[in-house]
Amino acid sequence: MALSSVAARAATPLAARRPAGLRAALPARMAPKAVAAPAEELLGKQGAQQQQAYEGGRKLANMPPFTLQDLRNAIPDSCFEKDTFRSMAHLALDVGIVAALAIAAYNIDSPLVWPLYWFAQGTMFWALFVVGHDCGHQSFSNNKAVNDLVGNIVHSSIMVPYHGWRISHRTHHANHGNVETDESWYPTTKSNYEKMDKWGKLGRVLFPFPLFAYPFYLFNRSPGKDGSHFDPNSPLFTPQEGPLIETSNKFQCAWIGFLAGCTVALGPVAMLNLYVLPYWMFVVWLDVVTYLHHHGPSDPEEEVPWYRNEEWSYFRGGLSTIDRDYGIFNKIHHDIGTHVVHHLFPQIPHYHLEKATEAVKPVMGEYYREPEPSPGWFPTHLIEPLVRSFGKDHYVEDEGNIVFYKKDDNLKAL
Repeated sequence: MALSSVAARAATPLAARRPAGLRAALPARMAPKAVAAPAEELLGKQGAQQQQAYEGGRKLANMPPFTLQDLRNAIPDSCFEKDTFRSMAHLALDVGIVAALAIAAYNIDSPLVWPLYWFAQGTMFWALFVVGHDCGHQSFSNNKAVNDLVGNIVHSSIMVPYHGWRISHRTHHANHGNVETDESWYPTTKSNYEKMDKWGKLGRVLFPFPLFAYPFYLFNRSPGKDGSHFDPNSPLFTPQEGPLIETSNKFQCAWIGFLAGCTVALGPVAMLNLYVLPYWMFVVWLDVVTYLHHHGPSDPEEEVPWYRNEEWSYFRGGLSTIDRDYGIFNKIHHDIGTHVVHHLFPQIPHYHLEKATEAVKPVMGEYYREPEPSPGWFPTHLIEPLVRSFGKDHYVEDEGNIVFYKKDDNLKAL
């Protein structure tokens, strides 16, 4: 984009520069930190003019020939429409399946059935998380009170602090692709990586240990950052947000009380099978899917760029995300694999993401990474990029406004 064009956009009033769907959703001068579903504050801002042209596997780090406004213009306004009844129907179906699975497995009580149940129920816990995820983005309903009530109930049922997660996830969306300010699955800088002990490195980057990281992240965040999602005084939150964290903690305590009652009534072995082991399956789902949103392109030669300073923008960070095909699980987990459009326009409900994605693909051209098709019902094709990425994406340099992952050749489990 020419500098004169950037200047012209900067001179345009902020409200006029927002796409129509986002103007309706967000107050004109609300800062990204103050909203649940951040959008680019300056839609014309694409980042600084690049001095270096990248080629080969790094070519998508170059400035795109289109803008966020171009993408918004391509998306039908209907994609931004929220249907509370439809969202509730998805939730009701999920809850019904969770209940049916639990009742069936408990009554059958067979060592042959329990492993199948752990996987199936963990998958459904992940589907419930995605419903709460939509509540956090305020895309479940137009009613904020409904969003927050449903989000608190659904997320508490899978041991996730709704408001704490919602706020940190908002930070992730508002800063994605920024080495310094992103919140989840961001790269560790070389200097911080060298300060980590062996166990810290194993837990962060050596497959399969990071696939169990989520509960630890909720309590301690990621390497180099302090704070807990349960602490109202955490640096994650403003003082005004503290009461919201306390509210979610009360929901969590109520749920823990319910689980304790079930344990007394059914016994610890039954609860281990019915809830604890499916919970860890849910954790694996969450870590796999969220990691693959931002790492491991299907093309082994491609490298995902990370940005600093003037090279970063909300727009370029969002473009670095990756869509995936999860086979039979696409609809079960509410199209959470359709992620590029979601990152750029998080107000879009999950049931409109596919339509919105098809609308922007002609504009994005090669900047849209067409997801590799699943070879069947189960997305076994995603094992290779997952393992490959964990095997080489270990840290980035401390300096540079556009950086790429580097490998620690000395990292070993033993």
